[in-house]
Amino acid sequence: MGVQNAALMLIRVKPDFMKKRVLLLSALTLLTALSMAGDKKKKITAMEFDRLMQLVADGWNKGDARKAADCFTETAIYSEPPDKQLYKGRAELFRFFGGNEGRKSAMKMSWHHLVFNEQEQIGAGEFTFEFGSKVHGVAMIKVAEGKISHWREYWYESDLDWEKFIGENKF
Repeated sequence: MGVQNAALMLIRVKPDFMKKRVLLLSALTLLTALSMAGDKKKKITAMEFDRLMQLVADGWNKGDARKAADCFTETAIYSEPPDKQLYKGRAELFRFFGGNEGRKSAMKMSWHHLVFNEQEQIGAGEFTFEFGSKVHGVAMIKVAEGKISHWREYWYESDLDWEKFIGENKF
């Protein structure tokens, strides 16, 4: 009887042990899935990057400084190296983009090519921007939490339209 009782005890313990093990594995799987889902929310795709860049352009084109500034993180850095322009933070960018009063004349921004490295969360875009004069350039952009954390731009002033500006080097 002693051996039978011991065998029955093992049978009873084993299902409880298995239940605990299954619960533990389920909890670990759920935590891993939630962690991965959290990481996915922090990173954006190339398509989302394109939309973000278009939101900035739309804000500038409509004279909506808030719409454009809201595309940037609270601590964003916007620069034109080496030291031509430097703006830090969303509040400063909002003022630079026209603030509540807006700019005195209209801005016009159009993107020609946008590229984005989803792993690094770094993108770039060729653009034409008009505000008094016309410039063609490139912006390097770092994204964090779905917003622009760093913007570094390089540009050339030119009266030429984009097609004439790029000449024979079309793609």
